[in-house]
Amino acid sequence: MKTKILLFLLIVAHPLMAQRLNDVKTITDKLSIEDKVLLLVGAGMDLSVISENKAAVGTTENKVPGAAGTSYAIPGLEIPEIVFADGPAGVRINPFRKSSPDKTFYATAFPVATMLASSFNIELEQKIGSAFGNECKEYGVDILLAPALNIHRNPLGGRNFEYYSEDPVIAGKMAAAFTNGVQSQGVGVSIKHFAGNNQETNRTSVNTIVSERALREIYLKGFEIAIKESNPWTVMSSYNKINDVYTSERNDLLTTILRDEWGFKGFVMTDWFGGRDAVQQVKAGNDLLMPGTKEQQQAIISAIKDGSLSMKDVDRNVARILNIYLKTPSYLNYIPSGNPDLELHKKIAFEAASEGVVLLKNNKQTLPLKNQNDVIALFGIGSYNTIAGGTGSGDVNKAYTISIAEGLEKIGFKLDTDVANAFQTYIIDQKSKQKPKKMFFLPDEVINEMDWSDAQLKAIAKKSSVGIFTISRTSGEFFDRKIDPDFNLKSSEIQFIKKLNNAFHKLNKPVIVLLNIGGVIETATWKDLPDAILLVWQPGQEGGLAIANIISGKVNPSGKLPMTFPVKYTDVYASKNFPGTVLDTTKSTNLFAGVASEVVYEEDIFVGYRYFDTYKITPSFPFGFGLSYTKFAFTGFKVEQLTDGSLKINCSVTNSGKTDGKEVVQVYVSAPGGKLKKPDKELKAFAKTKLLRAGEKQDFEINLSAYQLSSFDSEISAWITEKGKYKISVGSSIADLPLFGTINKPTTEIILKTNKALVPTRKINVLK
Repeated sequence: MKTKILLFLLIVAHPLMAQRLNDVKTITDKLSIEDKVLLLVGAGMDLSVISENKAAVGTTENKVPGAAGTSYAIPGLEIPEIVFADGPAGVRINPFRKSSPDKTFYATAFPVATMLASSFNIELEQKIGSAFGNECKEYGVDILLAPALNIHRNPLGGRNFEYYSEDPVIAGKMAAAFTNGVQSQGVGVSIKHFAGNNQETNRTSVNTIVSERALREIYLKGFEIAIKESNPWTVMSSYNKINDVYTSERNDLLTTILRDEWGFKGFVMTDWFGGRDAVQQVKAGNDLLMPGTKEQQQAIISAIKDGSLSMKDVDRNVARILNIYLKTPSYLNYIPSGNPDLELHKKIAFEAASEGVVLLKNNKQTLPLKNQNDVIALFGIGSYNTIAGGTGSGDVNKAYTISIAEGLEKIGFKLDTDVANAFQTYIIDQKSKQKPKKMFFLPDEVINEMDWSDAQLKAIAKKSSVGIFTISRTSGEFFDRKIDPDFNLKSSEIQFIKKLNNAFHKLNKPVIVLLNIGGVIETATWKDLPDAILLVWQPGQEGGLAIANIISGKVNPSGKLPMTFPVKYTDVYASKNFPGTVLDTTKSTNLFAGVASEVVYEEDIFVGYRYFDTYKITPSFPFGFGLSYTKFAFTGFKVEQLTDGSLKINCSVTNSGKTDGKEVVQVYVSAPGGKLKKPDKELKAFAKTKLLRAGEKQDFEINLSAYQLSSFDSEISAWITEKGKYKISVGSSIADLPLFGTINKPTTEIILKTNKALVPTRKINVLK
């Protein structure tokens, strides 16, 4: 009876939802079996014509050239093609259309996700999402294949730049904010890749062996947060297996957890060509198979005819898909203008890059540069050919990229013309020798750095005020990064820093290193050499201007590290087994297929800072770290335990320096040991201040539910809080927590019961 009353209230409160449910039933009843199968399978993909600037996919050339795919239209029932486009850093479509030869359709290139996460700014991320949504709608895209929120399990992950963090709370909160922004514009998202897709090597065939607890606490948690806080229209299942079964074929993942436990109401689609068994995917609740093949259609029809696939499952999946399709701009006959607000989005991209820059070192207040009349000797390919983002489906067809050199000149800095001219000539020459990429998603070829003699650098140092060297890295889809020479600097790069230091320091002139990178690199062996280090990430199309404003002091850096920078690669526990063990070297002719392999997550829940902090491994730069041009004081700490087991935490942040700036409040919880081993600290909440003037204070109240304090007990399939003292710490990074207090829980409590799911089929020798 209660269920019926609730449903009645929902229908009365939301007449449009009631109408849509009626429309879905009406349409479903009119569909033939063949039409229903067409709705379950995408319109296809022509792999033979994939190139650098064009991806002819299904019928996207007719609607939105360069989009990732479309659904089938059912003209008799006025169901149009629905357009899906890639987009973690910007809407990836072709900027040119035959139908509009005099117009361009460039999308805004925003900073990569690692940089967005570094802002720790939820409100900004929602604003970015809203800009994405506007571009989708006005360019004719119905569903954006973003955000991506897989965990940075290992720094060599090739697509880490597309993902937010090693921490699921940051990933989930940022993904939820982005989703709310996008969907406020009347278009949908597909949060991805669900789940355990934490490497590119053999990603379509790797078997991820991982414990129930690690899945629940680390690899599913971000998705759970995003589902519950933003209600995404769709979820994309990942390529990999989890504990022996492809994710797109796991009922316990896609139905038991996603729908029954978390309340997901949208539909699930595969990653492109993901999984192997179309019929099992339909049964498991993977509603849409993308980009779709004739073989999948036939397999589903055959299974319906022989009775191995029930029409109940087919109709269920069709209804889920239609319920979303009926909300899309295409179904609602929205006519895209082709004119999103690119000028506004350019400003948002600049703001995002400005807030995501992380100041890692600043000896003797080297930064900001105080005299814009000083001459900068600007070195590094990335200074003039700044990498805006990664490659593959995370790339963006953008109208321009402002390089670091251009940004500095735009705001009035003078560059050493001999150095600048030498680099520009060298880059043009080297680019002319590069062969064009055969396929758009292949990695970019990075130009080798120029060689400079000691005599040349000595002469340059005499006439310049400061030496700046930009180190660049790129990565992307299909390929993980390498230890050498990618995570580790090339010997030539370290030698150049030493030579630059020698030339400029002899004249008491500073040296600054800029890191134009998408993921973690080694810093410990050379970070003592320069006077300042600025992590500028892959900052999107406005990055050069944002970086210049940080260097000049017009903007105070406020970014924090959303991951740990280790001293050396082997300090990361997952280095022992990444990217896994090859089981069968037989290669498929399928472009998207890898070879059979498995990877065992022996580190269990001890990913990133959870491992470094608990096992006392000293990092090069700790999680949450980031300097400012001013100072902040944390005061007024109070923690109160409420009757429902939740916590109310109060604190204040004061700008105690002389420069306006922003700070990030980070809340960590140290749970008592008991039946379950716990990390020493876990991030549970964060917030960013407004721009605080010198001497200004801002008060915060942060609430943590009992569920947020709990840990997962796989033996009883429940989230529990164990009895004992809980330490709550607040500060600016995991290594700087001036405020702390404790609360006591006298008994162990079950906070939430769950279903048994995703159980490993073998014993895992997890880290003790």
